[in-house]
Amino acid sequence: MDGNHAVHKEGILRQDGSTRQIILTLLRTKGPSSTGELSRELGITEMGVRRHLNTLERDGYVRTSIVRQPMGRPSHLYGLTEAADGLFPKNYHVLALDLLEELEEVPELAGTVSKLFEGRKQKLLNRYVSRMQGKTLEQRVEELAAIQNSGGYMAQVESKEGELILHEYNCPIAQIANRYQMACHCELDLFEALLETPVERTECLAKGGGKCSYRISKLL
Repeated sequence: MDGNHAVHKEGILRQDGSTRQIILTLLRTKGPSSTGELSRELGITEMGVRRHLNTLERDGYVRTSIVRQPMGRPSHLYGLTEAADGLFPKNYHVLALDLLEELEEVPELAGTVSKLFEGRKQKLLNRYVSRMQGKTLEQRVEELAAIQNSGGYMAQVESKEGELILHEYNCPIAQIANRYQMACHCELDLFEALLETPVERTECLAKGGGKCSYRISKLL
């Protein structure tokens, strides 16, 4: 997911009580519905409902299905897409933290948490290393930013005085990184392996920074 799309999602979520948010909530709780059913729930015209549904459908959060009726014209029902699932609250980080803490409390599994983070780093390296082949350093950094953006990191690349700087304005695993600094260490190691050059972290969200920033020298 790119940064612009992530910001757009946040914009929808912030519209507490807005018509579109209410429509999303109704479709979540009541299931696929017609414009007539939504119109009655919202107390607005069907034309007004369709306008909001068209926007949500354009953004990929709502889809239309046609239901054949025994008599009369087919009925159009509107339901949520898989993308819309990301608009609703999630507590995955709570589960992940609970599981990691459970592992730490078992003496026989000492060191398992570190191995999990190392294993994840190696898995990501194997997944993305082919995307770096045949590219210059600048191209590899841009490719890394694209990879991070697909994971919701809102990454941007800045070129400044002989250096490339990768900024990440969001951290999808912030709650875990705050508790387990090894997550940040493994990310830095992953970047160095993918870019094939030393990388210096100059700012970190998990340590109170406003963003995560990485300095990569063009001269290396």
